[in-house]
Amino acid sequence: MDISAADPLSGTITQILRTVTQGGVMEKLWPCLLVLMNLPGAFLQIDLDEKAFVFPRESENSYVILFPQLQKPMKAFTVCLQVYTDLTRPHSLFSYATKSQSNEILLFKERPGLFSVSVGGSDAFINFPQKFYAPQHFCVTWESVTGLTELWVDGKPMVRASLRRGYTVGSGASIVLGQEQDSFGGGFDKNQSLVGDIEDVNMWDFVLSPSEILTLYTTRALSPNVLNWRNLRYETRGEVFLKKELWS
Repeated sequence: MDISAADPLSGTITQILRTVTQGGVMEKLWPCLLVLMNLPGAFLQIDLDEKAFVFPRESENSYVILFPQLQKPMKAFTVCLQVYTDLTRPHSLFSYATKSQSNEILLFKERPGLFSVSVGGSDAFINFPQKFYAPQHFCVTWESVTGLTELWVDGKPMVRASLRRGYTVGSGASIVLGQEQDSFGGGFDKNQSLVGDIEDVNMWDFVLSPSEILTLYTTRALSPNVLNWRNLRYETRGEVFLKKELWS
């Protein structure tokens, strides 16, 4: 496990790891890791299989920062994630901002049954069947050559839309879960914040095929090259908790 931390936390993290190392008792490892996972400002890179980030209440300062494995301009992408929420107001699911465009990529639920995808500041609105009291799995794809974007819900395709044909998604991104960025790394509004669980966040710099999306929904057996939930580097801010997923 690759762990680094900002200076205010380095002493705490070092002390926890020293306790695990010197104790020689493996049973101590998991409680200590739970402490690490929930320390605000701590950078972690771990396998989050069967784990979820929990946002327990509306807030303008609780979010998760994701650090991609790959940083380059993109002519296509696929983003997949699973969400469990009973919100009926607008809320952000995935916010990818660059210094020149705050809504470089934005996945957003406008209301129950209406999803919006933003690329380069332009929006496409797609209807989908809303399901309450159970998580929903979303995959969004986009390609520059046609401008086509697709929304897949629980492995099933919705009607295609089109936006920003010929566009290139910028690099050097700030990627945030739980809030919408109205400026690079900030500009949050609690009325757009996520309340609920989010998990299985993965991203590719190409469009997954229909069969690959179905495989991902049913087995989770694919290897992303931009964001990988099974090897994710992240930082939590505010009141966000890492817990075992409610649905397996």
